[in-house]
Amino acid sequence: MSKKSRPVSTTDEKFSVLRHHPLFRDLERSVLDQLCRYVKTRVVKRGATIFSKGDPGNSLFAVSSGTVKIGVSSSDGRDAIFNLIGVGEIFGEIALLDGHARTADAIATTDCILLMIDRREFIPFLQSQPMLAMKFIELLCTRLRWISEHVEQIILPHLPGRLAKALIRLADKRQPTATNHKMTITQLEISQMIGMSRESINKQLRIWAERKWVRLERGGIVMLDKGALEAIAETGSEIEAG
Repeated sequence: MSKKSRPVSTTDEKFSVLRHHPLFRDLERSVLDQLCRYVKTRVVKRGATIFSKGDPGNSLFAVSSGTVKIGVSSSDGRDAIFNLIGVGEIFGEIALLDGHARTADAIATTDCILLMIDRREFIPFLQSQPMLAMKFIELLCTRLRWISEHVEQIILPHLPGRLAKALIRLADKRQPTATNHKMTITQLEISQMIGMSRESINKQLRIWAERKWVRLERGGIVMLDKGALEAIAETGSEIEAG
């Protein structure tokens, strides 16, 4: 493992990762130092299952490097992706807070380095920090809004509207003020997010690539003209591919 991607092991490294997260950045140094003592590091390979739907919710996770997909699999083997969690984001907070089973699967889509905090240590810590508890309420509200928008996205009748809305949401989540938005996501993963075939996704993206609205790269997509896609997301459709 390279120096750049080695596990976060020292207290200073853990402190730096947590300090850059909106949930924890306003905590006093002594409080954040205390939290860091509870943090463990977990290295997972691409494709590994971090937890499955129905598992006990006994840990909170933060992504130090890599990407994790949150979703479910149907009995006939079809996958649906609800969210992609990238560097600096946390996941697993719902089951952690209510103590019930996991609501979805978490699978590493790349090699990942994760920070973990056990529920037995985190809940008493959270109870002693009312402002942090309020931030977790805000996070849950954000998750609820994301799911509501996801449902709205997948009920759009036309592929271009679904695809444009999905790309804009991912871009805004990662780099809201950037000019060109690079998203590390495969076309299969997009198809699992919006409920359309990978072949249809590929055809539509190639049309947009010809128009210089996006650029297709190995394992990712670069949004070049956000305004054009916003117009499609607003109307819900355009001339569809094939």
